[in-house]
Amino acid sequence: MQFLQAEEPSLPPWKVLVVDDEPDVHTVTRLTLSRFRLDGRSLQFLNAYSGAEARKILGEHQDIALIFLDVVMETETAGLDVVRWLRGEVGNTFTRIVLRTGQPGQAPEESVIVEYDINDYKEKTELDRKKLFTTTFAALRAYRDIMEVEQAHRFQLSYREGLERVIDASALIFRQRNLHDFAQGLLQQVVALLQLEHSMLLRVRGASGIQGADRYEILARLGDEEQATEAFDTVLLEQLDATCVNKISHLYGDTFIGYFPNRSGKTSLLVLQGVHDVSEIDAKLLEVFSSGVAIAFDNILLNQEISDTQGELIMRLGDVVESRSHEAGNHVRRMSEISYMIALQSGMDPEEAMILRQAAPMHDIGKIATPDAVLLKPGKLDVEEWEIMKQHPEVGMSILAGSQRPILKASAIIAHQHHERYDGHGYPQGLAGEDIHPFARIVAVADVFDALIQKRVYKPAWPVDQVLQHLESAAGSHLDPYYVNILIKNVDKALEINSRYPD
Repeated sequence: MQFLQAEEPSLPPWKVLVVDDEPDVHTVTRLTLSRFRLDGRSLQFLNAYSGAEARKILGEHQDIALIFLDVVMETETAGLDVVRWLRGEVGNTFTRIVLRTGQPGQAPEESVIVEYDINDYKEKTELDRKKLFTTTFAALRAYRDIMEVEQAHRFQLSYREGLERVIDASALIFRQRNLHDFAQGLLQQVVALLQLEHSMLLRVRGASGIQGADRYEILARLGDEEQATEAFDTVLLEQLDATCVNKISHLYGDTFIGYFPNRSGKTSLLVLQGVHDVSEIDAKLLEVFSSGVAIAFDNILLNQEISDTQGELIMRLGDVVESRSHEAGNHVRRMSEISYMIALQSGMDPEEAMILRQAAPMHDIGKIATPDAVLLKPGKLDVEEWEIMKQHPEVGMSILAGSQRPILKASAIIAHQHHERYDGHGYPQGLAGEDIHPFARIVAVADVFDALIQKRVYKPAWPVDQVLQHLESAAGSHLDPYYVNILIKNVDKALEINSRYPD
């Protein structure tokens, strides 16, 4: 994964701590090394005049590269005590320590080298300008090399831990089978990998001519409770548009926008907010994670396209049947949405509820074979005509039977069973109670509600109270009382659906 980033800032100076109770030593050291450079980096001097001050500074600065440390200060072993504390209690084995003393008898070189983890031992009298320079150069170069090895080791550990999180995250999101659940799972895992709080996953709409916020469909969001319509300010829109034009991920200040094209032709954009830097390891983890989920994302998108196409074809076939029988044009849409609402409120798995939503419009598909003389007869049907009308569930089942597609299998069940009655006096099989599939029981409730609440050529629209009374009276005989009760409790949602799809 490629991404654009601001230019690397100049490297900070090497931090050098001078610990000595003689002010002249600080001055001479600073003046002697004033022009020192290693890898283009100068020196930043920190000054301590006692062992206690040295500990304080070392506690505040964990990136000190070199210490010039006197031995005898407030006590005869003050410097050695600092070494013991730094290496032992603090566990800092990286900072280079050059012990320099004006009283070598107090700290003999051989015993100090053996007993203490120091890197060099100098008497103050032998540290002329040349030796001070070479000693500093050797110590800092050693510190640099040690830190590079340590950073590589830390990178490997972090990368390994990150890969383990990527594997766990990938396994989790691969279990999601619809687009929005997949997108939400993907976003949660990316945010967890990078330890962020605010993010969005968008899909760029394919239609040409769409501008502004309408160009982007929000698949998932985290960390922002505002309405989706308020998600795009002018600055973010400009950044999204620029990313789409350049076709490459980019870091804009603290907002990272990842650009992810896929084989389906629908580009996705990952917006991560609160990012001050995309580190090398984060970029690698994103690359591994993204390459792993790209295939799954493509498959999800493809399945979504197939599912949407199926749903649209089923809806249009439902429209054809309803228009042939002079039913209201939006009846199948309202009935489908109300069925979906009842299913969700009943605790049905959302994926199963979505299948019901897409299959419900086919409930009367069998009427396509019913003769006009029967289907369009204005008056009451006679016995023979009624027997012909009662054939449409079997016809619908025969049209849809045999498919292994979940939506069409559900459509076949609904078409076959939606005229069964809860008390067993329905048709065509005389099924009763829970022997009737839940899909068919839910559709029956939604169908009756919509037929009564809407105006028809043969009747006016019923008032809501009258509709609810009828549903209560039909509960336990015609309709499943459980689903009737759910509809009554959520009648406001059903009425909102009706207002959304008027005739």
